[in-house]
Amino acid sequence: MHLLTRVIMNFENVPLDIDKMAASIGNLAGKVALVTGASSGIGAATAQLFSRLGASVAITGRNKDNLQVVGSKCNKPFIIPGDLVNEEDTKRVLNETVKHFGGLHILVNCAGIIELGSIENTSLAQYDSMFNINVRSIYHLTMLAVPHLVKSKGNIFPNVLAYCMSKSAVDQFTRCVALELAPKQVRVNCVNPGVTITELQKRGGLDEEAYTKFLERSKETHALGRPGQPEEVASVIAFLASDAASFITGATVPVDGGRHAMCPR
Repeated sequence: MHLLTRVIMNFENVPLDIDKMAASIGNLAGKVALVTGASSGIGAATAQLFSRLGASVAITGRNKDNLQVVGSKCNKPFIIPGDLVNEEDTKRVLNETVKHFGGLHILVNCAGIIELGSIENTSLAQYDSMFNINVRSIYHLTMLAVPHLVKSKGNIFPNVLAYCMSKSAVDQFTRCVALELAPKQVRVNCVNPGVTITELQKRGGLDEEAYTKFLERSKETHALGRPGQPEEVASVIAFLASDAASFITGATVPVDGGRHAMCPR
């Protein structure tokens, strides 16, 4: 535990002033954003940054208590707990957001899970769970949101996590939907983080000792020699959602400290 604490403190020395980030990006005033997976990690950071940029934010996730904490750091958020694997919850989240704010400009799909295991020991139940959350729920919510985004000429972020097969599917989904919706002036982009300090890996099964080793290993697997912070990913999402990125669509943007450019190891 002592080692884990020391490692995280070192990484937290990276200057991450979310208000300065907001000032450098611009603003999202007048935009309505729905952020899924907003109860923790990158989703939470994205919701907070969008709020500071002037957007009206709706936040959803499965952990009601965490959503309230994140909501307390946003300006008049619309908080809608829900499980996006449940189709009725997905419909309710989208419909209530549109009803509450009168429209939708930005959809950020941050909800996602990770499962540990290889082809030798991963069960079909794990596979189904991963694809239901990481792919199917994104497809469903995006499908429901499209009419509203076409009306507002908005933005979609199919997901902000790139995990093996399920996230390869999301990357391709990004490109396909971007091409389909480009004639209607809806932009679709994807942000792929490297290792980011959230609770995701612990929820996926890593204990404290394994997580400590995982973070230490990140110093070698990322060109910048460290894992990222949720705010660093959120700032790229906010840029892509802003008018400053008005000519960017179908892009898969790595926010991974150079990990994508390194040899797999």
